[in-house]
Amino acid sequence: MKSVTCTNPRSLTWPDSPESPSPPFLPASATPPLPAAHPRRRRSPSFFLYSFPPRDGLGDWVPHSSRRSRSAGRKGLQHKQIDFRDPHTTHAVLGRVLRRILLSEESSSDSDSDSGHAAFLEDFSSRIWITYRKGFDAISDSKYTSDVNWGCMVRSSQMLVAQALIFHHLGRSWRMPSQKPYSPEYIGILHMFGDSEACAFSVHNLLQAGKSYGLAAGSWVGPYAMCRAWQTLVRTNREQPEVVGRDGSFPMALYVVSGDEDGERGGAPVVCIDVAAQLCCDFNKGQSAWSSILLLVPLVLGLDKINPRYIPLLKETFTFPQSLGILGGKPGASTYIAGVQDDRALYLDPHEVHMAVDIAADNLEADTSSYHCSNVRDMALDLIDPSLAIGFYCHDKDDFDDLCSRASELVERANGAPLFTVVQSVQPSKQMYNQDVVSGSSGDGTVDNINVDDLDSSGETGEEEWQIL
Repeated sequence: MKSVTCTNPRSLTWPDSPESPSPPFLPASATPPLPAAHPRRRRSPSFFLYSFPPRDGLGDWVPHSSRRSRSAGRKGLQHKQIDFRDPHTTHAVLGRVLRRILLSEESSSDSDSDSGHAAFLEDFSSRIWITYRKGFDAISDSKYTSDVNWGCMVRSSQMLVAQALIFHHLGRSWRMPSQKPYSPEYIGILHMFGDSEACAFSVHNLLQAGKSYGLAAGSWVGPYAMCRAWQTLVRTNREQPEVVGRDGSFPMALYVVSGDEDGERGGAPVVCIDVAAQLCCDFNKGQSAWSSILLLVPLVLGLDKINPRYIPLLKETFTFPQSLGILGGKPGASTYIAGVQDDRALYLDPHEVHMAVDIAADNLEADTSSYHCSNVRDMALDLIDPSLAIGFYCHDKDDFDDLCSRASELVERANGAPLFTVVQSVQPSKQMYNQDVVSGSSGDGTVDNINVDDLDSSGETGEEEWQIL
């Protein structure tokens, strides 16, 4: 795996020597170039497909436009060469799937390979990339002016939430424009992730919100605590904007999915449709029945290493149109996993160091190059840390229903070990979640905790109380 420092994707070049710097947790050895094509004619794909899976699971794949991407046309772009010549390779990035179709011996692969690679690279480099920063104001009462060597989980979570905001305001098909001025929505999103207390979703504010879950400057944190910190921050920004002094309203409901009060004890979390509906209603203050919703699903899929039986299920989630990827990575080195290629994870790495930047919300000419990277890193899926969190963004009720349908089908293929399950509701005897939230008194569209009494009066598991889809 080649390790490079990604700065401006318009001007990057490969390092010329093995002494080029690399993050301490990655090997510095360079990946050899792909072998030259064999002169013997081989069966070749006629075109590439890059599209959303059909909602009903049927139908044809829709060909992606064959135009050359803006990203691929930029001189000196930095990326790992993804192999598009293998007819059995499938790539999935945040709900979009790239496949090959073999037709005839006579078709040529060169133009198709270029087109497929351009489409993939344009999409990947348009994802928001948030990394270590240095030179920002000290965090709270600490002396930390940088999050280098400890803030990778925070940065990874910022990337996942940033994609949700991009999808919400600009759509999944949005691509990084090649020319300025940029759109106010795009700049406004980046502004929220600036490195100061004035920015709604900064490191400073996330650490403050997550204190009760163990978040602190200089300390590493796990995915479960990180998800809860987001829940607290979103609620605080919505309830007390005048106190925090910033416009940090989150434009959707937030549902941190858990199977019990202590989400770190393992087991399959439960997505309750009625809970999601109530959260959306609370978010809209009762004015409408549904809203956009972000689901964060913390998981523990093994002890020291991930249980191999979960890997096919994780791969499948990247084909869901609602996919926001995975918050996780190697043990002690969090990354944002945005896609998969067969049995390998494709990720954005927060372990690059950039100077702190404050992009004003009205500066449509801002330099945003440090928020995008075309260097595609990969790792084997069986090497990722078993503690992770999956994200999903549902734009409306139809989108949420489609997610539940896909997740339920995945449960049926899980051989008794699903990632998470989906239920419609819980019988009144079960206290599924805090009653104050149900009544709408908080009005923030988040759930504080899920208290499941999973034993009946005889001490046996009350599975009959769940209406599993």
